[in-house]
Amino acid sequence: MAKALSLDLRRRVVSAVEAGASRRQVAARFGVGVSSAIRWVSQSRATGDLAPKRRGGQRPSRIDGHGALIMAWIDTDPDLTLTEIAARLAEATGYRPPPSVVHGFFKRRGVTRKKRRRTPPSRAGRT
Repeated sequence: MAKALSLDLRRRVVSAVEAGASRRQVAARFGVGVSSAIRWVSQSRATGDLAPKRRGGQRPSRIDGHGALIMAWIDTDPDLTLTEIAARLAEATGYRPPPSVVHGFFKRRGVTRKKRRRTPPSRAGRT
């Protein structure tokens, strides 16, 4: 991921706009995006601070509130699929997340789930 542009550049862009130039002219002069210049000026006027805002990270999800319930299901029946967990959650709480959200739930907690083989091992060779 790219880094945020420097605080010095942000200050120069804002001071050029405050000196009377348009945001588009200043963006072209300093080689930044027009939307960046607009955001920086509005951030400066609203908060007086030009520091970059926090980027990325994990956001709390609606499924996290049901974490204890899901982990209890996995403890009792470790072969549940992501779709089955979503269906059980819909029955229990009325919230049916897509399987990708259930996968993200397990990924955030570092839970890996290996499935058992559906067929017995082959006598002739590896399966």
